[in-house]
Amino acid sequence: MTSPGVPGGSAGHDRTDELPPGYRVGGWVVSELIGSGGWSTVYAARPADGPEGRSAADPAGPAEVALKIMPTAGLAPRQARRIMESARREVELGSRVGHPRLIGLLGSFVLAAPDRPAVDGAIVLVMERASGSLRELLDAGVPEADRGPLIAGICEGLAHLHRSGWVHADLKPENVLLGADRSVKLSDFGLATELTGTHGYAPPMGTLDYLPPERWRAPLGELGVRIRPTADIWALGIVVHEVFSSGGSPFSGATPVARGAAVQEYGEGRAPLRMDHAVPPFWRELAADCLAPTHEARAPHTAESLLARIAGRQETPAGGRRVRARAAVLATAMCGVAAATLCSDAVRPVGSVQPGIVGSTAGTVRVFNAERSCRERVDRHPGCSLGLAIDPVRPYTADNVVPTRVWHGDVLAADCQVPDGQPIVDEEARWSTRWFRVRLPSGAGPQVAWLPAVRTKERPALPECPRPTA
Repeated sequence: MTSPGVPGGSAGHDRTDELPPGYRVGGWVVSELIGSGGWSTVYAARPADGPEGRSAADPAGPAEVALKIMPTAGLAPRQARRIMESARREVELGSRVGHPRLIGLLGSFVLAAPDRPAVDGAIVLVMERASGSLRELLDAGVPEADRGPLIAGICEGLAHLHRSGWVHADLKPENVLLGADRSVKLSDFGLATELTGTHGYAPPMGTLDYLPPERWRAPLGELGVRIRPTADIWALGIVVHEVFSSGGSPFSGATPVARGAAVQEYGEGRAPLRMDHAVPPFWRELAADCLAPTHEARAPHTAESLLARIAGRQETPAGGRRVRARAAVLATAMCGVAAATLCSDAVRPVGSVQPGIVGSTAGTVRVFNAERSCRERVDRHPGCSLGLAIDPVRPYTADNVVPTRVWHGDVLAADCQVPDGQPIVDEEARWSTRWFRVRLPSGAGPQVAWLPAVRTKERPALPECPRPTA
């Protein structure tokens, strides 16, 4: 895994004083160096024993974390302010916009290390530990079966960020971290920008290979350069192309600056978009929409709409039978996690299951969360919560959710089902239209809500509910 860092920085802290394994950083002990970026170094660390740390045997805490150390010693005042502003953005976003497709921020503090002046006073961010990055996977070769799910996971993270009013502003394979199960975690929010209306302002920094045409000529104002969610969509288009072309850029050039010149030529209409023939037709069309030359042309292609397109594409399961998710809508707008592992009726045509079973009038369903990290948590972390719908035939969006949240393992009373409600699709384009009507505890607001079948592995024998009105 490479360091999140402050990408685009061409100079930074002197790395000659790296922290050795066993060095204590607050309540953590350094295990190994993960990587270095322009302005930070990332280490793997385990909990330290003692009053300041957490016992490594404590089941409530992570066994290992990533420590992002951002030194300020020896920097010019302007550089130090950039570091502190970058850390502030990461902490603010991490505390306000949690989601399993975003790397979790577990804490932050200032390091007191008088024995190591180079890192004394450094800002330390304690983050989830990932298994690797998309860049590393690109270098090794992305398995064909993983390509679509990886892109869908990136879209899911971007959709949540954009709905929450933020732009990532530095999306690239180094900042797409991966779990052991290849689950996606967007990372490095040092340039993340909160929107004020339709746009926000970011420092004039970033990674050249992923900047859209308008960024190359954007005026620098008092607040920085103007940035909008379509900047992330452009970067997504580059990433899509890389995933299917073994890391290749659609813009030719031997250096990032040369490739940037090609981007500007394309943005000004003086050169066509040329993509590698290895990119399949569906993904070629999707990448081309992401890489529309202007903000206005990209604006209709939101992360959420791209996610729905991915979910709705025609799939060929292992058995060879082709299925299509009709009117696919991903359940990401208000959920704390991605859609859970799909139920067994997902690939059967709607209506193939009998709508009612005589003698089955009540039952229970156990909530299932596909996100492994959430299943392993012993606390009810808000980022691992799931939403219940008010109406199963309306779009599964934030205005169609009851206040009560549920978590993996919760057992809910269920009394009937709707077999053909709103289609809900997971990041691998598996889908179901089945919903269970569940009863909520007394005093929890509405007494009835709806759980999509992708949120449980249970198969209760329930009668069909009276059809709700849309």
